[in-house]
Amino acid sequence: MTVNAKPEQHDFFAFLSRMRYIGRWGLMRSTVPENIQEHSLDVAIIAHALVMIRNTYYGGSLDPSRAAMYGIFHDASEIFTGDMPTPVKHFNADFKQSFHELEDRARRKLLAMLPAELAKEYEPLFFFEDQEEYARLVKAADKIAALAKCIEEGKSGNNEFRRAEAEHFEQLSASDLPEVRYFLERLLPGYRLSLDELKLG
Repeated sequence: MTVNAKPEQHDFFAFLSRMRYIGRWGLMRSTVPENIQEHSLDVAIIAHALVMIRNTYYGGSLDPSRAAMYGIFHDASEIFTGDMPTPVKHFNADFKQSFHELEDRARRKLLAMLPAELAKEYEPLFFFEDQEEYARLVKAADKIAALAKCIEEGKSGNNEFRRAEAEHFEQLSASDLPEVRYFLERLLPGYRLSLDELKLG
């Protein structure tokens, strides 16, 4: 009589679900706390929108779903590293490089929680820096999501995010990506409105 072996355990998705416990803006006083799971959804939605804008108005041919998936996983390493404040992350070139290496190791640790066959399929979603066009769009989406958070805090009367808002807006306004400028000019203003002011169709 043989006893069935216990199935091998893989904790990848259980760890991903804990993104909701990793707070952002650690050095800032927030009116509404934000975690990396919420932020990642915002980035995915905006990255998808940027590709749609590029493809519709500027002759692009990228895959919006792919951009969205990159957005979903772009901060997954922070399950282990936490959300490092930008001034700390960019303290100097050596520290910045070391932190990037730590992020890579954290991604590898997460992928190791999958069966090898699945890990191979998920790996491109965690390491997409070589996909330059997508990487630039996800980075822009990340900044737009951060800008939207700053605007939200300002609407709540919190001046803590005022400088961050100005810096993010300035950086995004200088982008050479037309889809980013389109978003800033036509879609971002709605974030500044109250519910009653939003146009419903």
